Amino acid sequence: MTDVIAFQGLPGAYSDLACRAAYPGWATLPCPSFEAAMDAVRGGQAGLAMLPCENSLAGRVPDIHRLLPESGLAVVGEHFERVEHCLLAPHGATLATLRRAHSHPVALGQVRSILKELSLTPVIEADTAGAAQIIAERGGVEDAAIASALAAETYGLNILRRNVEDAAHNTTRFYVCAPSPRPPQAGTPDCVTTFVFRVRNIPAALYKALGGFATNGVNMTKLESYMLDGEFTATQFLADVDGHPEEAPVRRALEELAFFSRELKLLGTYPAHPYRRAHRGAAE
Repeated sequence: MTDVIAFQGLPGAYSDLACRAAYPGWATLPCPSFEAAMDAVRGGQAGLAMLPCENSLAGRVPDIHRLLPESGLAVVGEHFERVEHCLLAPHGATLATLRRAHSHPVALGQVRSILKELSLTPVIEADTAGAAQIIAERGGVEDAAIASALAAETYGLNILRRNVEDAAHNTTRFYVCAPSPRPPQAGTPDCVTTFVFRVRNIPAALYKALGGFATNGVNMTKLESYMLDGEFTATQFLADVDGHPEEAPVRRALEELAFFSRELKLLGTYPAHPYRRAHRGAAE
């Protein structure tokens, strides 16, 4: 189905919110796992998948780095979603009646100030939207959830306080994935290319492999390494660079990378999200 976008999590999750923000009017498809969201795209139940790849506070999402290269899907876009945690509670609860706050452990770690202010005991749940669902089903005035405003709307909870996160820059980046690549035309400004590679097991291989990006003036905005199959000697790298692989500087850099690599796989070329452009300008 072309106008359906899959995500991992329950209705009201931040990934659900990201889907609605990036593709208003599309139906969102909750999935129990990242694999299930990818399967939905491969099987035709969804046209796209919204997959979180990194958070400005929590870092990368390891499962995505492991699953995406072998998924057969292509990265066709990116989305940045500001994480705005809300304190949600059933009707009748007030800040004075609360005793516990339920949420995903990462979310709980991002709202320490309000937990301390209200003397709330943190209770770990599987995810933020799931915490909201549990609180809604349980009722009572002593339990709250840390989740999105969309979760409050989805499960009929009151928002007792908005933006309770400790850091205002809390932002999650997502890869938007489709069954096949949709690269912009070469020469389109503000493109991003994502790829994975494994270097040869020789001295200075990584230094030599990446040298082409420096000599060709290609800006690398992301480089992360992770082990494959639990082997310390099998390291794969995931990278993002500015530009299109059909443009001469990027093409030459990738050719040099391929020469020093055991494997190189392009995952997709896509337009840069406005968030990236705005923050790049601020950094400069």
